[in-house]
Amino acid sequence: MHPGKCHTFRVTRDADVEIRDEEAGDLLRRMQLTLKERRFGLPVRLEVSKSMPNEMINYLLSELNLSHEDVYEVSDPLDLGGLMCLYKIDRPDLKDKPFTPTYPTMFRNKKAIFDSIASQDILLHHPYDDYTAVTDFINAAADDPNVLAIKMCLYRTGKDSPIPPALIKATESGKQVTVIVELKARFDEENNIEWAKRLEKAGVHVIYGIVGLKTHCKLMLVVRSEGDEIKRYVHIATGNYNPVTSGFYTDIGLFTADEEIGEDATDLFNYLTGFSRQKDYSALLVSPVNMRQKMIGLIKREAENARNGRPARIVAKLNRLADPQIISALYKASQAGVKIDLIVRSICMLRPGVPGLSENITVRSIVGRFLEHSRIFSFANDGNEEVFIGSSDWMQRNFDRRVEGVVPVKSPRLRSYLRNEVLEVYLKDNVRAHVLNSDGTYEPVLAGFGESKLNGQVHFFGR
Repeated sequence: MHPGKCHTFRVTRDADVEIRDEEAGDLLRRMQLTLKERRFGLPVRLEVSKSMPNEMINYLLSELNLSHEDVYEVSDPLDLGGLMCLYKIDRPDLKDKPFTPTYPTMFRNKKAIFDSIASQDILLHHPYDDYTAVTDFINAAADDPNVLAIKMCLYRTGKDSPIPPALIKATESGKQVTVIVELKARFDEENNIEWAKRLEKAGVHVIYGIVGLKTHCKLMLVVRSEGDEIKRYVHIATGNYNPVTSGFYTDIGLFTADEEIGEDATDLFNYLTGFSRQKDYSALLVSPVNMRQKMIGLIKREAENARNGRPARIVAKLNRLADPQIISALYKASQAGVKIDLIVRSICMLRPGVPGLSENITVRSIVGRFLEHSRIFSFANDGNEEVFIGSSDWMQRNFDRRVEGVVPVKSPRLRSYLRNEVLEVYLKDNVRAHVLNSDGTYEPVLAGFGESKLNGQVHFFGR
């Protein structure tokens, strides 16, 4: 055979894994079979080089059972991921300047980690704070003879994560270890299946989540015997327990020994393991139980305060905004006079700045060196500001089809840091920020004449 001409093309297949409830009797086995079938998923898109002749395109469409509406002509390289090999070239002048994350001073004495958390809530801001602090906490819990139990949600933990081995070490030392492993974490199913099997083999109590829901919350509970008392330590975060992605995702994690939050975390793990049908929580906002109702209630309270002439403002940072009920509540709050500033990295179905609808709402997106992944929600509350962090975006799937956890930040010092530094810096970013216009287009935020440039991500390097 003598080839005449060569043209590149790429086929995208449907990779969604849908497990019907009635088929989920053995979820682990079903997921293993489904992953083998994924590479034979239905084609949904055909990308072709601009130079490809129609005859060849028609042939591919016929063989793939696609229509011309599914064809995308591309002049750029089809696999941009292949360019990552260029990063290995020794050209530091073309790369981001390396930086070293800060290790929290309160965790430097490994034997006093629990004392540090008991004395005050501790907030970590990754990647600026070293994620090793989280793995050190897990290892401290595994090694501490006074720790009775460790309960944890694993959504995406990574192939070579040090966290599952630490949990195995804990169970081998006689501790009760329960891990909720989400087998349906898209494109991490294979890693999670492998870890689930290894954890089970070691004696860890492994739960594969709740039928019909993805367990997406980022939560850990450590139960410790201290004298005549049982004390609970909680870590709740916006990001996965994944030391690798923590190096280039921005996330927030909270360590607390607060009794109310500890009780809620216990109830949530009982719910996840089938020992409870909890319908409400004292502090936590939990999907699909009470989060939508509580979030809409917080927005409505700001609207009511604005109508009565009281301080009212909403600032929220999240990945995606697409829930119709939340969007409707935000529109009504804007019409009531609430100033609303949203930092939404990706999908946003709300239109800001529309007269009579959303003129009090601004939306900006930050896309920079790190993937903005933290979710932070701030409500003025008539001067008694409330700030929340957690795993949930404002999307239907997060409210209705996932188990999510959002926690109030009770410490005034930490609330001030999140509201007056983290959120405020992103609202002033004029290097990596783009604002969303009322017509759905984005435009870059540029520094004005005589105004200093502020890159929000770089700002946190020098904290």
